[in-house]
Amino acid sequence: MRVLAAMSGGVDSSVAAARMVDSGHDVVGVHLALSHAPGTLRTGSRGCCSKEDAGDARRVADVLGIPFYVWDFADKFKEDVIDDFVSSYARGETPNPCVRCNERIKFSALAARALALGFDAVATGHYARLSDGRLRRAVDADKDQSYVLAVLTAEQLRHAAFPIGDTPKSQIRAEAARRGLSVAEKPDSHDICFIPSGDTRAFLGERIGVRPGAVVGQGGEVLATHDGVHGFTIGQRKGLGIAGPGPDGQPRYVTAIDAESGTVRVGSAADLEVWRLSGTRPVFTAGTAPAGAIDCAVQVRAHGETVDAEARLAGEHLAVSLRSPLRGVAPGQMLVLYRRDPAGDEVIASATIAAAQ
Repeated sequence: MRVLAAMSGGVDSSVAAARMVDSGHDVVGVHLALSHAPGTLRTGSRGCCSKEDAGDARRVADVLGIPFYVWDFADKFKEDVIDDFVSSYARGETPNPCVRCNERIKFSALAARALALGFDAVATGHYARLSDGRLRRAVDADKDQSYVLAVLTAEQLRHAAFPIGDTPKSQIRAEAARRGLSVAEKPDSHDICFIPSGDTRAFLGERIGVRPGAVVGQGGEVLATHDGVHGFTIGQRKGLGIAGPGPDGQPRYVTAIDAESGTVRVGSAADLEVWRLSGTRPVFTAGTAPAGAIDCAVQVRAHGETVDAEARLAGEHLAVSLRSPLRGVAPGQMLVLYRRDPAGDEVIASATIAAAQ
């Protein structure tokens, strides 16, 4: 099988590529240049796609004895991931850029080019498993990335490979060291890769600008003013510009955001509880939606808790009724349905949250 190995320059994708070589596949490594002006060096665990990362990926490819290329996806990444991230926050949503990158870059644009060039599959260093075409959680629960891969269609999964999903991260590092790969101890990337400073509010402010609004209590009283709804997300407790707790002496949280009026509403922790979710653009990883009600567990954050639920496809929306409440659910986040069985590790579907009640 001809395999295109996406090599970020990190330990996970390096071992994934090595394992595909060991399996006897015809492997070619590719590093995605996602920035028009990549930094020379990474700042610890922040950022990615630097010149250092490209160099690390090339050195691993040399050790593995495979061809290596750098493909420029900077324009596509800016349009489909960064611009989408900014516009989503401007609408008062809370997007997950890793989800959009997987959906639109790695398993859409990259995979399309790979297939056009005669490759059979794209291999990545994601922590997830494929079994009979079904997407499943990784063995290492702390590193599991099935949530951010749940947007992939059945056709995309047919041309995907996740070689390290059956192994804990500690063993992946040990394997990289045994193979003599220089990235064995390289820090993992954290936060948002295109915001190496880690200051999301400042990043968004530079691109959205000042859009004044008010922070209001549950009774509509104005408690503070702000420079834009992009500085807030549902469930946020700090940085609200409010002095002191609520009238009941308890902390106050962002409970709703109205981007059109610029209103950020705050309330108690109890006000954050939701029992029903509505999701747009549903994707069923098996290719077709199950008939009728779906008994499942739902997860709304990459490493968040799951709660039992019942879901049903209603037209072009996925309607989910929770059996116990979730807190701090924001439009723009993704909901992922997992099969509710003893294993509980198979992804059924995903959708982008449009409303939570």
